Amino acid sequence: MDKTAKWCPHEITLISTVAYPNPLYEVVEFFAKFTSPTGRTRRTNGFWNGGTDWRIRFMPDEVGTWQYITTCSDQSNRGLHSQQGQFVCEENTDMHSIFQHGAIIYCKGEYHLRHADGTPFLWVGCTAWNGLLKSTDEEWDTYLKHRSEHHYSVIQCVATQWRGADMNSHLQVAFIGQEPIEINPAFFQHLDQKINKINQYGLVAALVLLWALPYGEGRSLSPGFQLAQQEAVLLAKYLVARYGAHHVIWLPGGDSLYTHIYENRWKNIGQAVFGEEHAGVVALHPMGRSWVGDTYAEENWVDVIGYQSGHSAEKPVVEYITRGPAIRGWKKLPPRPIINMEPCYEEIFHRITAKEVRNAAYWSLFSTPVAGITYGANGIWPWIREGETILNHGELSRQSVSTWRDSLDLPGSKQVSYLSEFMQQFAWWKLFPDTSLLLDQPGDRDYTQFISIVRSENYQTILAYIPKPDNEVKLKNSQRLTYRACWYNPVTGTSIEDFTLPTTETISVKSLKAEALMLVLQSITEE
Repeated sequence: MDKTAKWCPHEITLISTVAYPNPLYEVVEFFAKFTSPTGRTRRTNGFWNGGTDWRIRFMPDEVGTWQYITTCSDQSNRGLHSQQGQFVCEENTDMHSIFQHGAIIYCKGEYHLRHADGTPFLWVGCTAWNGLLKSTDEEWDTYLKHRSEHHYSVIQCVATQWRGADMNSHLQVAFIGQEPIEINPAFFQHLDQKINKINQYGLVAALVLLWALPYGEGRSLSPGFQLAQQEAVLLAKYLVARYGAHHVIWLPGGDSLYTHIYENRWKNIGQAVFGEEHAGVVALHPMGRSWVGDTYAEENWVDVIGYQSGHSAEKPVVEYITRGPAIRGWKKLPPRPIINMEPCYEEIFHRITAKEVRNAAYWSLFSTPVAGITYGANGIWPWIREGETILNHGELSRQSVSTWRDSLDLPGSKQVSYLSEFMQQFAWWKLFPDTSLLLDQPGDRDYTQFISIVRSENYQTILAYIPKPDNEVKLKNSQRLTYRACWYNPVTGTSIEDFTLPTTETISVKSLKAEALMLVLQSITEE
């Protein structure tokens, strides 16, 4: 009997008795109903893999013998309809968190993501939009190994041709045509191994299904914008069926204009693709400085409210992060993780520095209940090699860019790694923003000096990010708790010193001279 490890894809191969001219349209339904060893049932859609080859992938979450039976809308197809089987699910010995704690899920009423067993999951992403499309096997291994070892947890990629890559490295596209479209299974067979690798390194794949920039160079390569709604839904459903048994997060549209004239279109697509039972978490990735929290507050298929603050460190962008709609509005919305999935990319336009990347990361992480942050480098997202340029991106396409390999160890990349390691020391999922603890906010006088603060509900833990130290930090202590304090340097990833603060109503701490500091307060007052 076939055997599969828990939390890994189990694949079933079936041979159709019919060679459909365009299976995407002619087979309306093809799925399997799986029954667990304890009698639970789950439905999983299958997909066409070329010719008469059809597949169903399923991630078992329970050890023991699973049973399944298939259903096809073409009930005369004896190869696909009413096929039965079983397999054995065994314990997983891989020590990566996704294999020990399970798939990533969103629990209604929470501000962060979890594994299936309840273990909190901190989203620390790296943007490799072209990684699935352009990388060689050696390059992909090198990149994923590095990210896994440096405490990243999510890899953001594009799963079809798009404005930044009009085909993959084998000169293949995901689909052709518009009405109708035709799927190219060979393109996705190439992607299969790349997505498998992401999970093998213990990372979660955040896949853009339908890139959707509605203007600019290469917009004709945006399936989320160019395709009719029916075709967009069919393409997205195909991807969800093919990769839903992996550890994935779905990004329905990259750079999408989710509001205004496109609002109903995206709500219809989202409901059609994710309104029924599906695996994986769904996160929105809208256009720069486009807040969608209010618009999609009641959409039950949305698990994560994503936003992108954009590729600048100027005052409007900084204040969008530190004083904008996310920090003003999170309390008014139904609880969901809120994550800046695209703050400024390191080295973009030759001007964004590690300092600005670090500031944007901490400001974003601390602007809403702590859930996660994404890093980007201007050489990694387009997967640039020596002598290459970026496709269809205006000014960026005319500039030389550091290679993806050189970008792995840029200072900002390292500092986001330190951020991930630092936050894991705490019950970060219990931390909420509260700059009202500050008696004086330097950011009121200079936007670059904004101090961000998060705390636990009972004030037992307080973290304050100070982008420009060598100043006095004054905090309210109305509970008159006694705190053990320490300084952490987010530039070097090291703790500097620790000390005890007096039990007074106001805490005053003179910061050290450093490029940036984190003040960590942990109560030692007996309750």
